[in-house]
Amino acid sequence: MSQLLRVQCFTVSRDGFGTGEGQSLERPFGHADPADLMSWAGATASWPNRTEPGGTRGLDDYLVREFTRGIGAEIMGRNKFGPQRGPWKDHEWKGWWGENPPFHTPVFVLTRHERPSFTLADTTFHFLDASPAEALARAKEAAGGQDVRLGGGVATIRAFLEADLVDTMHIAVAPIDLGRGERLWESRTELLDRFHLDVVPSPSGVTHLLFWRR
Repeated sequence: MSQLLRVQCFTVSRDGFGTGEGQSLERPFGHADPADLMSWAGATASWPNRTEPGGTRGLDDYLVREFTRGIGAEIMGRNKFGPQRGPWKDHEWKGWWGENPPFHTPVFVLTRHERPSFTLADTTFHFLDASPAEALARAKEAAGGQDVRLGGGVATIRAFLEADLVDTMHIAVAPIDLGRGERLWESRTELLDRFHLDVVPSPSGVTHLLFWRR
Protein backbone atom coordinates (compact mmCIF):
# COMPACT_ATOMS: atom_id res chain seq x y z
CA MET A 1 0.00 0.00 0.00
CA SER A 2 1.31 3.46 -0.85
CA GLN A 3 2.43 5.87 1.83
CA LEU A 4 -0.31 8.14 3.13
CA LEU A 5 -0.23 11.74 4.30
CA ARG A 6 -2.33 11.75 7.49
CA VAL A 7 -3.61 14.44 9.80
CA GLN A 8 -3.99 12.77 13.18
CA CYS A 9 -5.46 14.05 16.48
CA PHE A 10 -5.72 17.65 15.31
CA THR A 11 -8.27 19.54 17.41
CA VAL A 12 -10.42 22.53 16.47
CA SER A 13 -13.11 24.47 18.30
CA ARG A 14 -16.80 24.26 17.38
CA ASP A 15 -16.35 27.45 15.35
CA GLY A 16 -13.47 25.92 13.39
CA PHE A 17 -10.37 27.47 14.99
CA GLY A 18 -7.29 25.31 15.55
CA THR A 19 -5.45 27.95 17.58
CA GLY A 20 -6.12 31.32 19.11
CA GLU A 21 -4.87 34.81 18.35
CA GLY A 22 -1.60 36.28 19.62
CA GLN A 23 0.89 33.40 19.74
CA SER A 24 3.92 34.00 21.97
CA LEU A 25 6.68 31.99 23.63
CA GLU A 26 4.56 31.76 26.79
CA ARG A 27 1.30 31.05 24.95
CA PRO A 28 1.81 28.67 21.99
CA PHE A 29 -1.95 28.71 21.27
CA GLY A 30 -2.37 32.47 21.70
CA HIS A 31 -5.45 33.47 23.67
CA ALA A 32 -6.76 29.88 23.53
CA ASP A 33 -6.13 27.55 26.47
CA PRO A 34 -4.67 24.33 25.02
CA ALA A 35 -6.18 22.39 27.92
CA ASP A 36 -9.65 23.37 26.68
CA LEU A 37 -8.83 22.02 23.23
CA MET A 38 -6.84 18.92 24.19
CA SER A 39 -8.34 17.73 27.49
CA TRP A 40 -10.02 14.82 25.67
CA ALA A 41 -6.59 13.46 24.66
CA GLY A 42 -4.84 14.30 27.93
CA ALA A 43 -7.39 12.23 29.85
CA THR A 44 -6.58 9.01 27.97
CA ALA A 45 -4.40 6.17 29.17
CA SER A 46 -2.20 6.50 26.06
CA TRP A 47 -1.50 10.24 26.33
CA PRO A 48 2.29 10.42 25.78
CA ASN A 49 2.84 13.03 28.51
CA ARG A 50 1.04 11.00 31.17
CA THR A 51 3.19 10.72 34.32
CA GLU A 52 0.81 8.66 36.48
CA PRO A 53 -1.06 5.40 35.90
CA GLY A 54 -4.68 5.52 34.85
CA GLY A 55 -6.52 7.37 32.15
CA THR A 56 -9.54 6.55 30.06
CA ARG A 57 -9.89 3.77 27.53
CA GLY A 58 -12.26 3.55 24.60
CA LEU A 59 -12.64 5.66 21.47
CA ASP A 60 -10.53 8.66 22.53
CA ASP A 61 -7.71 6.43 23.71
CA TYR A 62 -7.78 4.42 20.47
CA LEU A 63 -7.44 7.60 18.39
CA VAL A 64 -4.58 8.88 20.57
CA ARG A 65 -2.75 5.61 19.92
CA GLU A 66 -3.26 6.19 16.19
CA PHE A 67 -1.14 9.34 16.48
CA THR A 68 2.06 7.28 16.21
CA ARG A 69 0.90 4.05 14.56
CA GLY A 70 2.60 3.57 11.22
CA ILE A 71 4.12 7.07 11.18
CA GLY A 72 7.68 7.44 9.88
CA ALA A 73 8.00 11.24 9.60
CA GLU A 74 6.14 14.46 10.39
CA ILE A 75 5.70 17.73 8.52
CA MET A 76 4.86 20.88 10.46
CA GLY A 77 4.76 24.60 9.85
CA ARG A 78 7.14 27.01 11.49
CA ASN A 79 4.44 28.39 13.79
CA LYS A 80 3.95 24.94 15.30
CA PHE A 81 7.67 24.71 15.96
CA GLY A 82 7.89 28.11 17.65
CA PRO A 83 6.75 31.74 17.83
CA GLN A 84 9.76 33.29 16.08
CA ARG A 85 9.25 35.16 12.83
CA GLY A 86 11.78 36.17 10.17
CA PRO A 87 15.44 35.05 10.19
CA TRP A 88 16.43 32.78 13.08
CA LYS A 89 18.15 34.81 15.79
CA ASP A 90 18.46 32.08 18.41
CA HIS A 91 19.54 28.57 17.42
CA GLU A 92 19.72 27.54 21.07
CA TRP A 93 15.92 27.48 21.40
CA LYS A 94 14.74 24.13 20.08
CA GLY A 95 10.98 24.03 20.43
CA TRP A 96 8.36 23.75 23.13
CA TRP A 97 8.83 20.02 23.78
CA GLY A 98 11.97 19.83 25.91
CA GLU A 99 14.71 17.25 25.53
CA ASN A 100 12.38 14.39 24.52
CA PRO A 101 9.90 15.60 21.86
CA PRO A 102 6.82 13.39 21.30
CA PHE A 103 7.48 12.77 17.59
CA HIS A 104 10.21 10.05 17.62
CA THR A 105 10.72 10.43 13.85
CA PRO A 106 12.32 12.90 11.46
CA VAL A 107 10.35 16.19 11.51
CA PHE A 108 10.37 18.58 8.56
CA VAL A 109 9.64 22.19 9.53
CA LEU A 110 8.50 24.42 6.67
CA THR A 111 10.09 27.87 6.81
CA ARG A 112 11.39 30.52 4.45
CA HIS A 113 14.43 30.85 6.71
CA GLU A 114 16.35 27.58 6.89
CA ARG A 115 18.59 26.60 9.79
CA PRO A 116 20.81 23.58 10.52
CA SER A 117 19.18 20.30 11.47
CA PHE A 118 19.45 19.11 15.06
CA THR A 119 18.50 16.01 17.05
CA LEU A 120 16.80 15.71 20.44
CA ALA A 121 16.54 12.15 21.73
CA ASP A 122 15.17 10.16 18.74
CA THR A 123 13.67 13.15 16.90
CA THR A 124 15.64 15.04 14.23
CA PHE A 125 14.30 18.41 13.07
CA HIS A 126 15.02 19.52 9.50
CA PHE A 127 14.13 23.00 8.21
CA LEU A 128 12.93 23.31 4.61
CA ASP A 129 12.08 26.16 2.29
CA ALA A 130 9.95 23.99 0.03
CA SER A 131 6.54 23.63 -1.56
CA PRO A 132 4.07 21.18 0.00
CA ALA A 133 4.81 18.63 -2.74
CA GLU A 134 8.58 18.96 -2.30
CA ALA A 135 8.32 18.67 1.47
CA LEU A 136 6.11 15.59 1.20
CA ALA A 137 8.61 13.92 -1.13
CA ARG A 138 11.41 14.53 1.38
CA ALA A 139 9.31 13.28 4.27
CA LYS A 140 8.20 10.13 2.45
CA GLU A 141 11.81 9.29 1.65
CA ALA A 142 12.76 9.73 5.31
CA ALA A 143 9.74 7.73 6.53
CA GLY A 144 11.13 4.44 5.25
CA GLY A 145 7.90 3.21 3.71
CA GLN A 146 5.67 4.33 6.59
CA ASP A 147 3.08 7.09 6.49
CA VAL A 148 3.76 10.80 6.99
CA ARG A 149 1.87 12.80 9.61
CA LEU A 150 0.88 16.38 8.80
CA GLY A 151 1.10 17.95 12.22
CA GLY A 152 -0.19 21.48 11.61
CA GLY A 153 -0.73 24.23 12.32
CA VAL A 154 -3.81 25.42 10.57
CA ALA A 155 -2.12 27.29 7.71
CA THR A 156 0.06 24.27 6.93
CA ILE A 157 -2.90 21.87 6.81
CA ARG A 158 -4.80 24.28 4.58
CA ALA A 159 -1.81 24.55 2.23
CA PHE A 160 -1.58 20.78 1.85
CA LEU A 161 -5.34 20.50 1.36
CA GLU A 162 -5.19 23.15 -1.35
CA ALA A 163 -2.39 21.17 -3.02
CA ASP A 164 -4.63 18.05 -2.84
CA LEU A 165 -1.98 16.05 -0.99
CA VAL A 166 -3.86 14.94 2.14
CA ASP A 167 -5.13 11.34 2.18
CA THR A 168 -6.84 11.02 5.58
CA MET A 169 -7.68 13.34 8.46
CA HIS A 170 -8.77 12.83 12.03
CA ILE A 171 -10.09 16.14 13.38
CA ALA A 172 -11.45 16.31 16.93
CA VAL A 173 -14.00 19.08 17.53
CA ALA A 174 -13.85 20.35 21.11
CA PRO A 175 -17.06 21.70 22.70
CA ILE A 176 -15.74 25.27 22.97
CA ASP A 177 -15.81 28.41 20.82
CA LEU A 178 -12.67 30.54 20.31
CA GLY A 179 -14.13 33.38 18.27
CA ARG A 180 -10.83 34.34 16.65
CA GLY A 181 -7.47 32.91 15.69
CA GLU A 182 -6.55 30.61 12.79
CA ARG A 183 -9.58 28.90 11.30
CA LEU A 184 -9.35 25.52 9.59
CA TRP A 185 -12.75 25.90 7.93
CA GLU A 186 -16.02 27.78 7.94
CA SER A 187 -17.78 24.41 7.72
CA ARG A 188 -16.52 20.86 7.48
CA THR A 189 -18.81 20.40 4.48
CA GLU A 190 -16.28 22.41 2.44
CA LEU A 191 -14.23 19.23 2.08
CA LEU A 192 -16.95 16.81 1.04
CA ASP A 193 -16.28 17.21 -2.67
CA ARG A 194 -12.96 15.42 -2.10
CA PHE A 195 -13.43 13.40 1.10
CA HIS A 196 -15.81 10.92 2.65
CA LEU A 197 -16.67 11.80 6.25
CA ASP A 198 -17.73 9.83 9.32
CA VAL A 199 -18.89 11.82 12.36
CA VAL A 200 -18.35 9.97 15.65
CA PRO A 201 -19.40 11.58 18.96
CA SER A 202 -17.41 10.63 22.06
CA PRO A 203 -18.59 10.38 25.68
CA SER A 204 -15.84 12.89 26.54
CA GLY A 205 -17.80 15.63 24.74
CA VAL A 206 -15.63 15.93 21.62
CA THR A 207 -16.81 14.88 18.18
CA HIS A 208 -14.34 12.98 16.01
CA LEU A 209 -14.41 13.72 12.29
CA LEU A 210 -12.81 11.02 10.14
CA PHE A 211 -12.06 12.08 6.55
CA TRP A 212 -10.69 9.89 3.77
CA ARG A 213 -10.23 10.48 0.07
CA ARG A 214 -13.06 9.75 -2.35
